[in-house]
Amino acid sequence: MCGIIAVILADPSGSAVTDIHDGLPVLQHRGQDACGIATCGQGGRIYTRKGNGLCSDVFRTPEQLMDLPGSMGLGHLRYPTAGSSANSEAQPFYVNSPYGICFAHNGNIINSPELRNHLDHEAHRHINTDSDSELLLNIFASTLQETGKFRVNEEDLFTALKGIYRRCQGGYACVAMLAGFGIIGFRDPYGIRPLVLGERKGMKGGMDYMFSSESVALDQLDFTNHVNIAPGEAVIIKKGCKPLFRQVNPTLNHTPDIFEYVYFARPDSIIDGMSVYRSRQNMGLFLAKTVLKSLGEDVVKTIDLVIPIPTTSEVSALRLSQELRIPFCQAFVKNRYVGRTFIMPEQQERRKSVRRKLNAMKEEFKDKNVLLIDDSIVRGTTSREIVNMAKDAQAKKVFFASCAPPIRNAHIYGIDLADTKELVAFNRTEKEIAEHIGADAVIYQTLPDLVKSCASLSTTIKNFEVGVFSGEYVTPVDPSYFKRLEGIRGESSRLKRKAAAIKAVASSIANKENAADVLNGVTSLNGDGEQVRDRMDVSIHNFGDHMDVSREAEMGLTV
Repeated sequence: MCGIIAVILADPSGSAVTDIHDGLPVLQHRGQDACGIATCGQGGRIYTRKGNGLCSDVFRTPEQLMDLPGSMGLGHLRYPTAGSSANSEAQPFYVNSPYGICFAHNGNIINSPELRNHLDHEAHRHINTDSDSELLLNIFASTLQETGKFRVNEEDLFTALKGIYRRCQGGYACVAMLAGFGIIGFRDPYGIRPLVLGERKGMKGGMDYMFSSESVALDQLDFTNHVNIAPGEAVIIKKGCKPLFRQVNPTLNHTPDIFEYVYFARPDSIIDGMSVYRSRQNMGLFLAKTVLKSLGEDVVKTIDLVIPIPTTSEVSALRLSQELRIPFCQAFVKNRYVGRTFIMPEQQERRKSVRRKLNAMKEEFKDKNVLLIDDSIVRGTTSREIVNMAKDAQAKKVFFASCAPPIRNAHIYGIDLADTKELVAFNRTEKEIAEHIGADAVIYQTLPDLVKSCASLSTTIKNFEVGVFSGEYVTPVDPSYFKRLEGIRGESSRLKRKAAAIKAVASSIANKENAADVLNGVTSLNGDGEQVRDRMDVSIHNFGDHMDVSREAEMGLTV
């Protein structure tokens, strides 16, 4: 899952980076691994800054934004589901041939080996990373190059996009920028990943346009008249022109990923015409009925408090408490400066992070029966730690309810939940799950009720991508893909652990020479206390002379 933004201003002397930089933090929940911005200035020159970390880590000073001139640009927040967490895989990506193209992508391609083989043996294009986003970019560039033209027009671009739809399988929402020409936005034929377009009156007349993963970023920057890009639809916005919409590929089956509504999207976003906030209210309403049916009226009457696990479940928990007429209490206080725990690679690190992230108010739990509400249960590590916190606060009984059904299958369209065998619901019954996390009972939302929670808000969309719950995916999937996915996610976790080890060792070394040596490849110490080396991409791409020297001094390194 990633966050993407593309902006083109009516004023050719305007600065698109300001809007992009202001919009990215609004979407920070969609990706915390890396951030990047690419802009196009006068004469078609491309300027880029990107690196690992939050938006505030990569862009620390106004001067860094001034180094990104131009009236159009792309922004990206990375949450890796394929490839590694190396700086080299931060987006947007760029290829100089043909014409100079920048590209940012949200989603996951499930036929990457096939695409890589085609680009290598037939298109003869070099792929520098393991990112499927780079594959998408090069498929587009390869098809566009077949025009053989000195300059291309909109029709050429629409034709080239057909190459992506013809070859690429999976869920994707993409934005692209063609040097000196304009920006492009398009979406997979199933509409799995979201993309919305807004407009705003420009400073010197004309209209500014912005693509975003979620409507909330458009709202924050005063872009109105939101239009959801349709599945299989592409939009080209040339400099000084109005958007040109084209149904490049037929809509196969409009099935948005339901996990956007369960967890990932902000509650103040509207996705495909459906309010995330209203959908979560509905989830709470349906879950209340399931809780009553599962526990029985006599047990429900003994529950003293409904307590949400901050913050995604709060809307659902409040609606559930109203329906069951049980007092609602925010008895867990969240530290908002700790990242999402299911993204963290190590179980031990997730457990430690839960304690840093949440604090239980003991006076609210003591001698009470409580019903905890969470958006979903993935590995169960977080849930078990939360139940322990409630019991440590002297709760008598702890019931645990999930707004989503049991997660027993891999997510293949852009959310890296876990290897299947790491999922707590894998090969476990609800009773066994309750025993595993230490709860008195676990209650799950039913899949039909979850679908109704969202579908009831739309007159056109009745089906959703729910493969993570049902094991049935909207796109054809080769069985070998799941084995490959397990390997990719295992390697991704290994690289994250390695990066954490490097950081921990480097931070403990005061000597600059030794610290630099660590960052060049020392990952850990063996049993004899000797340094163990392993190759890892720790280069900082596109920083160069623009990197803040004072920050380097603070890190104890030299440029």
